[in-house]
Order: sequence, then structure tokens, then C-alpha cells
Amino acid sequence: MALAVGSPVPEIQGAAAAPTATIAKIEPTRVADLVMLNDGFNAGLRQGMICRVTRQGLEVGDVLIVDIRPAASAALILGVVSKQALRAGDVVTVKVLKT
Repeated sequence: MALAVGSPVPEIQGAAAAPTATIAKIEPTRVADLVMLNDGFNAGLRQGMICRVTRQGLEVGDVLIVDIRPAASAALILGVVSKQALRAGDVVTVKVLKT
């Protein structure tokens, strides 16, 4: 099946959405700020996953999941968009490679 440029991409049946969570709080430490998430292993998150942080559909930054529990996880901040800051309520979605 060939697709023309600009045509809608067909949805893959049975494809699962990327795991998501919400920032519950940010814990400052002596070394780095720790981002506490309200979901964990049970939601499909895994240690080592790189996630995009968004607020109202706009990208705010990226985090790396470093600790995982069944219903919570912790992440380190990899980067933040200029003049932005991560805050409680921001949505965290696992980055997925598109093929």
C-alpha cells in the first residue's frame, strides 16, 4: 500500500498508546531535582525510559525514569525548554520511535 505525501497515516489496529503519567511533585535534592510521577510499573513505565513532558499540549522538557514502583516512579530531568520549568500536573509520556 503506497501513501501519497500529505495523506493521513493509517492507524495501526491493536497498537497500544505510549504509557503516560502525571508529575505529582518535584523533590529538590543536593545533587539534582527528582521528579515524582503518579504512575509506575502497572501503567507500563519502566526504568530507563526517556519521556517527554508536556503542558497543555506544548513540550516543556524531557525526563529519564530512574526508579520504578507499581503505582509510582521517579525521574531525573534531562532538559527543559527555554524559559519553562517542570511542575506538578504536567503530563509525562514515553517517547516512542516512529518507523
